[in-house]
Amino acid sequence: MSSNFNPQFAKLGEILIKNGKATESGVNEALAQQKTTNEKIGTTLIDMGFIEEDDFTTSYSQQLGIRKADNFVLLEADSEVASLVPEDFARENRLLAISKNETTIVVAMEDPEDVVAIDSIKRLTNLNPDILVSGPTLLEKAMDKVYGEIQKTAEVAETIDSITVISGDEGSQEEVDLSPDKASDEDAPIVKLVNLIFQESIKERATDIHIEPMEKQVYIRIRIDGVLQTIMTPPISSLSGLVTRIKILSNLNIAEKRLPQDGRFSVKSPGKDIDIRVSILPTVYGEKVVMRLLDKTGFDFNLTSLGFPKKNLNTFKKVINQPYGMVVVSGPTGSGKSTSLYAALKEIKSERTNITTVEDPVEYQLDGVNQVQIFDDIGLSFGSTLRSILRQDPDILLIGEIRDEETADIAVKFALTGHLVFSTVHANDAPGTITRLLDIGIAPFLVGSCLNLVMAQRLVRRICEKCKEEYTPTKEELKLVGLEPENVNGPLCKGKGCADCRNTGYKGRLAIFEMIPMARDLRKLVFDNANEDEIRQAALNNEMTTLREAGLARVIDGTTSVEEILRSTVEEL
Repeated sequence: MSSNFNPQFAKLGEILIKNGKATESGVNEALAQQKTTNEKIGTTLIDMGFIEEDDFTTSYSQQLGIRKADNFVLLEADSEVASLVPEDFARENRLLAISKNETTIVVAMEDPEDVVAIDSIKRLTNLNPDILVSGPTLLEKAMDKVYGEIQKTAEVAETIDSITVISGDEGSQEEVDLSPDKASDEDAPIVKLVNLIFQESIKERATDIHIEPMEKQVYIRIRIDGVLQTIMTPPISSLSGLVTRIKILSNLNIAEKRLPQDGRFSVKSPGKDIDIRVSILPTVYGEKVVMRLLDKTGFDFNLTSLGFPKKNLNTFKKVINQPYGMVVVSGPTGSGKSTSLYAALKEIKSERTNITTVEDPVEYQLDGVNQVQIFDDIGLSFGSTLRSILRQDPDILLIGEIRDEETADIAVKFALTGHLVFSTVHANDAPGTITRLLDIGIAPFLVGSCLNLVMAQRLVRRICEKCKEEYTPTKEELKLVGLEPENVNGPLCKGKGCADCRNTGYKGRLAIFEMIPMARDLRKLVFDNANEDEIRQAALNNEMTTLREAGLARVIDGTTSVEEILRSTVEEL
């Protein structure tokens, strides 16, 4: 910039041209556009793609003769200082308080010429404002981050005060006060840390909590939408206190550190009633703790909200309304099998039917359904419970999981005597579900006679609606999932990452399904004890949609991503 050019006496377009960031023709085009939009020239240039936001901010700061807000400083703004200015006021006036000393408060503003806002800051804080200029996008990102932290801190404090723990099994339960003022000075930090873990897990809809000791620190991770995410890494010195605290809540032996232990307790917070199953396992660096969180508050799913495609939904509804037979759902742990079956029960329950479930554990409580919790320690097993239920005049029976030949035998006989049975098994896909039942020990003719439908399912993460954006996939990306470019009409979607989704790009999950109604040719194959490949081929001939195909349909409609389908399904070889 030449010595006789003073940016403080120049127009913004002239400064940009002088800095080599814009062309004269581009500025003139933007000025013409500005007459119809009434936007500021800088905003118009950015929207038209002639300059970058940082170029605008630099030139604007030169014009005003004030400093530009450093990106790092802005994003790392002190939340305590930011809280001196109410969030509503900050967002309305497009500003963020960054730091302060005894006399001055540093404030980044989109419009540093807004003297009314500057005067208001002075009155709010009793400090002299030191103004920096910032671009709108960066400022918005910084406000989201800082005020999100402030809100989170307030929520944590509120939730900690309201969390109640019910310790022990159902026969020996007692309420435990978790507040730090009820603990010794030595224990108080651990109590607070445990509360913070529970609070964060409940707030983020986590299904599992992992406390994993390593050589120098403890990794605390929570499973959100099926994927583990680290939430904190306290030093290894905190492990003993954490494990001891959880053992006390679970009524476990705090002196035993060499053997695995299992326990349970419940957590009550506003609007939530959560059963927590605890598993403790000795590792090289200490005891590892895994806690499964089961929300007992209520079941609000139905068949439509699960994400069934219309064709599959009609088939499933038709099958579950049959008077007898067996419906089996398969998938790995945490794939939503029980949720699908609960939704089926919710669909068909009425005052004319007696519905009984046998589960370990009871994950949701359903009105109008008799639910039995298994306790192997006292002899209340699947087998013994099912034999008793047969004398309870049930119409519909849900068995949490078919684990052994005894349970399978009772389920099959029940289905063959005019009753409707729902259950789950662990298998990789729908054809594998049939062979899994045969492997357990059920005779082929019994499996072929009683099965009405087998279904495999997976849960895939939904793209976050708040940060969803379109993009054009590469040929290589499409090839990975077996999609042809001509089958993809337009762009696909992905999540950019935002505060609402913890910068993952995903929030929530939906199910994808692989469904096999038992047609005559399939029953004959089962009667003949056919292998899995023969059953799969017959199912494909009957227009079965595979898990991969079901997932790709969700990629094309913009619900999930290619990455997620690759993570959750395998390609048919």
